[in-house]
Amino acid sequence: MSSVPNNINLNNHQLEILKLFSREMDEKDFIAIKRLIVAYLGSKVTDMADKVWEKDNWSDDRVEELLNSYERSSKKKK
Repeated sequence: MSSVPNNINLNNHQLEILKLFSREMDEKDFIAIKRLIVAYLGSKVTDMADKVWEKDNWSDDRVEELLNSYERSSKKKK
């Protein structure tokens, strides 16, 4: 297990999570908690993407157009 350097300052939320994991728990509980966190963060990312999609009036046709287009980079190779 890696150690945390002494010069890292943790915020209150991070400290609370460390307190949660400071007690002994079986591997199944640990994995379940990790999955909950990943699902929550994935949901937030999806919500953010949906907002951008709606704000910029994206459509499935526009995405297909971008996926099938070929655009050269303006940067020259050295």
